[in-house]
Amino acid sequence: MAVAAPVSPMLARAVDTVPEPDSVPGGLSYEPKWDGFRSIVSFDGHASTIGSRGSKMLTRYFPELTFAFEDLLPEPCVLDGEIVLRAGEPGQEHLSWERLSQRIHPAASRVRRLADETPATFVAFDLLSLGGESLLDTPFEQRRAALEALVGPLGDPLHLTRTTRDVELARRWLVEFEGAGLDGIVAKPLAAAYAPGKRTMFKVKHHRSADVVLLGYRRHVSGSGVGSLLLGLYDADGELVNVGGASAFSDARRLQLVDELAPLVLHDESGEVVTGETERNRFSANKDTSYVRLRPERVLEVRYDHMEGERFRHTVQFDRWRPDREPRSCAFDQLERPIAYDLGAVLE
Repeated sequence: MAVAAPVSPMLARAVDTVPEPDSVPGGLSYEPKWDGFRSIVSFDGHASTIGSRGSKMLTRYFPELTFAFEDLLPEPCVLDGEIVLRAGEPGQEHLSWERLSQRIHPAASRVRRLADETPATFVAFDLLSLGGESLLDTPFEQRRAALEALVGPLGDPLHLTRTTRDVELARRWLVEFEGAGLDGIVAKPLAAAYAPGKRTMFKVKHHRSADVVLLGYRRHVSGSGVGSLLLGLYDADGELVNVGGASAFSDARRLQLVDELAPLVLHDESGEVVTGETERNRFSANKDTSYVRLRPERVLEVRYDHMEGERFRHTVQFDRWRPDREPRSCAFDQLERPIAYDLGAVLE
């Protein structure tokens, strides 16, 4: 029986450390956590489609990959994997989320140009169907063996993610592979079936803290309270740079923050609240990017996983206010930077 499309990807729940292999019946397999677009690829033997985690179709944005699927895959199949984009010189490659996000563009001409200039790579890590037969109820250990036989010989731009059953090696990967832009480690129960939409796997990501300056806040989409806090750090030239945001506040806390931050709100000569605009990208093209500007006098501690360039890669988590810190002391030099690691070595 073939897998019905679209398929909701199997998910992972966050854990603090790489779990021991005997923590689940049947043991665990460990693999790198890729930082790209999670994708379900369906190939019927002639044409291919690419669906995202949210069931949005990505096919039109990656013509070079659809061509590769149709040219290289030897039989009908459904693959679970990640679309990533490689950047840097050979021997110094890394993942680039910024370039990858640019691929989602409404203009077909721009998509074609970017497909030529910055071709994407697909990293396969599970096999849901082969030859028209569903593998959803098949244990991961057997699905992985079938995936290796299918994708292993194909070559660029289709890659098979590496795996290990050695927990100590997985813990080493957690440290080393971050230098190539990867996101952590995923642990998969070897005896488990594929469970669409269920958090059956485990994921371990990097957790760090930083003291940052509060720049302003966005109003919540409901129109009531604070939606997110805008954060900044001082660069080497003494300029305050926007590095991202913190959100996920309760309804009660959103309302409290409006009153708590009121003394910091900037007003112009006529007494009107001063607002600003953050830069637009593909995620904010149709969103309100305005924010209420605050005097940069308050410091907060946040938790984050990693940086991309001068910005937090993901939305960070508010931890606590730091009244003991001076805003000017919050600079980029406090951030932990991973040691560079060649992405090409991860893909081998």
